[in-house]
Amino acid sequence: MKAIVLGILASLFFAVTFVLNRAMNLAGGSWIWSAVLRYVFMVPPLFVIVIVRGNLKTILDDLRKRPGLWMSWSTIGFGLFYAPLCFAAAFGPAWLVASMWQITIVAGSLLAPFFYQVVQTDKGPQKVKAKIPLKGLWISLIILAGVAVIQLQQIQHLMFKEMIFGVIPVVLAAFAYPLGNRKMMIACENKLDTYQRVLGMTLASLPFWIIMGMYGFVTVGPPSHQQVYQAIIVALSSGVIATVLFFTATDLTKGDLHKLAAVEATQSGEIIFSVFGEVFILNGNYPTILSMMGMVLVIVGMTLHSFPAQGAKQSRAVS
Repeated sequence: MKAIVLGILASLFFAVTFVLNRAMNLAGGSWIWSAVLRYVFMVPPLFVIVIVRGNLKTILDDLRKRPGLWMSWSTIGFGLFYAPLCFAAAFGPAWLVASMWQITIVAGSLLAPFFYQVVQTDKGPQKVKAKIPLKGLWISLIILAGVAVIQLQQIQHLMFKEMIFGVIPVVLAAFAYPLGNRKMMIACENKLDTYQRVLGMTLASLPFWIIMGMYGFVTVGPPSHQQVYQAIIVALSSGVIATVLFFTATDLTKGDLHKLAAVEATQSGEIIFSVFGEVFILNGNYPTILSMMGMVLVIVGMTLHSFPAQGAKQSRAVS
């Protein structure tokens, strides 16, 4: 239950991303800088946190020993996650991006075959390929049905371009984020805590962001002061607070793919927080009765996911 609560809190702070990214776009800011600045501004506070905890040397040593591993999965988990999300925000409203992002609930379950589990059998521990948690997948579909209902009325007013560029990049991000997160969680084992892992992945993804920043400077010029300030808020709220909360929640479920899928399902709360964020911050329209019914479905799905699968075999996931 603790992991579920942390996941819901993370979804609240993650929702800031969708609302402020849309606000930055409406103010004329480039999606490139929205993406780059978040991770640049994440570095200082994470450094301070890890230094205060006395764990900086450990993570820096691990980065030096395994640079390829860190850079590859961090670029996937952070770079191919956040850049497409910011790109999508330039073409679609916050509610569209936030709702499409919920595909990650199903994506997390579908990624199970990319991992292995060590299962205790009569012959001792056996390494087997993980199976898709079908029970959790069906519950995830309830959440996605709720998301569909929320958007059913509003999506009729979108243009084809908004649909394509606001949807396809988010689908890519929805698979990249849990894949990168899970791979690094397994690679770190119990040697690094959540703060170290987030800092390590942020540092390892910097080459990707530096290249993106160079491209942005050449094509659209430097970011405005307003976009810089908003990016700082996103970095602290979504990049640091939400990421640490979510990674802590996933660490608590390490080794149990059913519980991990439940934690990932809590991110459906982002759609609810984003809808109200767009109403009160961006002066968007209030949710309709149909949208409220969809939110109820989302909450029901999240509640069902919070109950651990009964009789699930104890196992440990390995890459």
